[in-house]
Amino acid sequence: MKKLALHWQILIGMVLGVLFGFLMAYTSWGPGFTRDWIKPIGTIFINLLKLIAIPLIIGSLIKGISDLKDISKFSQIGGRTILIYICTTVVAVCIGLLVVNIIQPGNSVSQETLTELSSAFADEGKARVETALSQKEQGPMQFLVDMVPENIFGAASSNGNMLQVIFFTIFFAIGLLLIDPSKSAPVKAFFDGFNDIILKMVDLIMIIAPYAVFALLASLVVDTQNPDLFKALSFYALSVVLGLLLMIGFYLLIMMLYVKKSPIWFLKGISPAQLLAFSTSSSAATLPVTMERVEEHLGVEKEVTSFVCPVGATINMDGTSLYQAVAAVFIAQALAFDLSFGDQLTIIVTATLASIGSAAVPGAGMIMLVIVLESIGLPTEKLEIGLALIFAVDRPLDMCRTVVNITGDATVAMLVGKSVGKLGEPNVKNWDDRLEEVL
Repeated sequence: MKKLALHWQILIGMVLGVLFGFLMAYTSWGPGFTRDWIKPIGTIFINLLKLIAIPLIIGSLIKGISDLKDISKFSQIGGRTILIYICTTVVAVCIGLLVVNIIQPGNSVSQETLTELSSAFADEGKARVETALSQKEQGPMQFLVDMVPENIFGAASSNGNMLQVIFFTIFFAIGLLLIDPSKSAPVKAFFDGFNDIILKMVDLIMIIAPYAVFALLASLVVDTQNPDLFKALSFYALSVVLGLLLMIGFYLLIMMLYVKKSPIWFLKGISPAQLLAFSTSSSAATLPVTMERVEEHLGVEKEVTSFVCPVGATINMDGTSLYQAVAAVFIAQALAFDLSFGDQLTIIVTATLASIGSAAVPGAGMIMLVIVLESIGLPTEKLEIGLALIFAVDRPLDMCRTVVNITGDATVAMLVGKSVGKLGEPNVKNWDDRLEEVL
């Protein structure tokens, strides 16, 4: 497989994984064999990517900010990044509301399907509701409180605390910028070397990427729920996927009109990260690959990439926001809960804010959805039914919306790089050469 480009290797692994999964699902011993001997390969791969996510953020952020040599340049990049992220999130929510109001998938759900789904996923729905309600009770300013860690070592022990790690790292890097260069030079040299080591670890991990996505997709197919439930929710799934495709189209339009780059060129550059995002359902796990593709294959300079991508993996969840808008209206339609125009405006605001606090891990969007549903006044006793309604197809849709999440991160990195003059020519190494280096 060495002679093939990385995205082709991963794509072949995905296709073969799906075919293998279907084959194993129809044998008596296949599901057990897949779970015991195939799935662990994918799990190890995801764990490896998560293992280096926080070290990568620390190394790349400190190197990127310290390379700016001017605090005003950092504030310029930071301000534009946050503003663009908020704007793309609002666009995503609006697209989701437009699609779901046109298709109205909730009207196609029968009472029998609603009863079956409610009983099948009652426990999962109850657990997510309890988690979300406990978060809501903490108050509107809790998000800012949670952003500031009381112990950086404790924060760095979990990828769920990524925003805390980013806060400390930016704080540390700003301090590094403000002290005498002669004193900061040894620290900067250490983190430059540290960042190079982490990037080389990414190369090592990516060697097994095609085999890992094979394992991930095979195990997903084997573990798939009753296909009849997928048919019942097909209009809902179609609404989400259509909205996500429209959002990617929005990114490509920006790429063509503002960045002045070919959409095909952009998709080719970011495709390995998109395929990994689809396989892992995790922006955090995909972050190392996203950063490598944006910097080396799309030409965004490190000082922009090292800030925009880690922050995006934490607060920019365009796919998740779009899904929350579609899911909220779909649940309201299925439960015959009327939504006013004001309720839909509330969804725009709440879904935008909820996406900022959504962790970059599989399934986090479901918890944030409860907050969105609460904001439009859906009765608490119906929350569990509403979540149970969409659980059957949540995992495959989570895979799709994660692709949009990381595509949005790459698009904003290109936008910010273009706006501050930090977008140059890609520094691409042939994958065969990279394999030779690491091997």
